Amino acid sequence: MDRELEEMQFLGLFGIYAEAYKLIFKLRKIFTQITLALILPLSFIFLGHEKISEVLYWRIRYTEYKLHRTPAGTPRFDSLSDLVSSEWSLYVLFKAVYVTSLLVFALLATSAVVYTVACVYTNREITFKKVMSVVPKVWKRLMVTFLCTYLGFFAYNVAFAVTLYLWFVTLCEVSIVGPVVLWIVFVSYAIGFVYVSVIWQLASVVTVLEDSCGFKAMIKSKNLIKGKILVSILIFFKLNFLLGVIDSYFRMYVVYEWGEIGIIKVIGIGVLCFLLLLKLILFVLVVQTVLYFVCKSLHHESVDKSALSDYLEGYFGDYVPLKAKDVQLEEYHL
Repeated sequence: MDRELEEMQFLGLFGIYAEAYKLIFKLRKIFTQITLALILPLSFIFLGHEKISEVLYWRIRYTEYKLHRTPAGTPRFDSLSDLVSSEWSLYVLFKAVYVTSLLVFALLATSAVVYTVACVYTNREITFKKVMSVVPKVWKRLMVTFLCTYLGFFAYNVAFAVTLYLWFVTLCEVSIVGPVVLWIVFVSYAIGFVYVSVIWQLASVVTVLEDSCGFKAMIKSKNLIKGKILVSILIFFKLNFLLGVIDSYFRMYVVYEWGEIGIIKVIGIGVLCFLLLLKLILFVLVVQTVLYFVCKSLHHESVDKSALSDYLEGYFGDYVPLKAKDVQLEEYHL
């Protein structure tokens, strides 16, 4: 890349976006291949499951409606009861398959994009074949980081639930203090949720490019975003807002078919949402990787290009994670 890694600390929000666009444009061929192989099925799973879930859910509700209008103890009642049970089982199974598939493709896409961007910054020759050969070797480490993050979110939500319970039994009926404390609790929860989400996103990049994974990667990510917390949060809100807009339009006009706009327009909106989601996911993954290098530069952790290149090359042999101090981190002082 034309930009030296040491200079990336000066990039702000729009500078990070511009750098991401430059990367995507420069590697449009390989990013197109990654999109078709990994991000396309990820987007299809994400949007498609909403329509399928809606169909399955209302089929269950219709069967339950018929069951409630059927006299108990009759053969038809027993048949409908069995049908409801089987439909709920199918619904739960579908949700389980959806979550698993979404997670797998999300981790695969993350590892592919992060590895590709890192190769650009180290001036390594990169091909789609090389990227796809690396992906299976790193996604397991990403899974460990995801599971640790999931446990962190679970513990955080349990703590929030306990706090709400304590508020309910002690301050619920206190006229002034009660509502104020509840407002503080909800605001604190929202801030903490966003903060942990930002840490998790950067931890995914750390997992691919360093020897850290799981809670260790999250701690590393937490230290890296210091000084760029505001930028990280703005990126989180903006990109998730765009995701919410795409999802809302898809739900309104494709899933719920509001406004009776006709099948042609429904298909058109569905295709448009699908294409926008493809571009957004790719852009988000590239932005996360650029943000990682910006944070490294900000903390004066100079990225040794040759060492990082050797580290990336290690994915093609027997993968043995190297120590961070031997791989890519070299402190420099201004």
